Amino acid sequence: MASPITSEIDFKADGKQTGYLRLPHSVHRSAYGWIPIPLVQIKNGDGPTILLMAGNHGDEYEGQVAVTRLVRELQPEQIRGRVLLLPMANYPAAQAGHRTSPIDGGNLNRSFPGDPNGTITQIIADYIETVLMRMADYAIDLHSGGSSLHYVPTVLYGDREDNSEMEQVLRMMRAFAAPFALHFRRSSEIVSSAAARRQRTIAVTVEMGGSGTVTPTALQVTQQGIERVMAEFGILTESNLPNLGTPGATRILRLTGQHNYLYARHEGLFEPAAEIGEDIEEGQVAGWIHHPETPWEAPDEKFFPISGTLLCKRIPGRVQRGDCLYQIGQDDTTE
Repeated sequence: MASPITSEIDFKADGKQTGYLRLPHSVHRSAYGWIPIPLVQIKNGDGPTILLMAGNHGDEYEGQVAVTRLVRELQPEQIRGRVLLLPMANYPAAQAGHRTSPIDGGNLNRSFPGDPNGTITQIIADYIETVLMRMADYAIDLHSGGSSLHYVPTVLYGDREDNSEMEQVLRMMRAFAAPFALHFRRSSEIVSSAAARRQRTIAVTVEMGGSGTVTPTALQVTQQGIERVMAEFGILTESNLPNLGTPGATRILRLTGQHNYLYARHEGLFEPAAEIGEDIEEGQVAGWIHHPETPWEAPDEKFFPISGTLLCKRIPGRVQRGDCLYQIGQDDTTE
């Protein structure tokens, strides 16, 4: 079945075009309405296509700001090929500032490959994979920790069976030049990186900041990383940034199991004892969960289950059983 989404963009035309992906949505207030998903194309002759996608999760803002700024600043004469800019991929979620869609509860990054006859979120996922990803030679899916987590700037990438594709993924990861990279053996089939893998699109996902806000340092890493990638693959021929500078080496980490995550097992107020980017040791105190409802009770003391580096930590102080408190990466010895 063909997607019900139609595009106001002529994908073959040169120049800068702004418009919407129209997703029909008939509701009480608008019988013949459609959801307006913003899409911008900047094209200059023949060359590779890169898809820059943000707002996959609606409460993750660094990517949305970086892509929005590129829409205004990037001009056709600065590129060779085509740049597709999708700042609010899950538009209902991004408009609401929520991780998931207020229409159907859909988590876009758990909805691939999608379904053109499914829910709103599934329809968006299907269009991204079968139309936008299929057109793209390269893609960056821009994430952050959102409302509940904060990440040290990190590039996420997974293995490819094709060695030449894997070499290009590594090239992209290194060009982005974030302080950290997280190497997955193989991503889940329902996330955007799997959609890229199925379409043979060279892609990485990035995690930049979070806390439900925009962090200047993470935003700077995001903007410079995007431009470095576009320059590396011959898409960007002229940069707006006065000096990209010399990036530091990216430290590559990995996850090996559930022990890479520290979870709350009690309700209460979490007091962290370590910060993201910090190297920690197995058995080190991670923090305490306090119980203001019964303040005479001792807090639950948490300990790190393994040694490693803290990639993200929880932001809201109030926690429930099952909330992630920290993600711990370990040095990847396979590279």
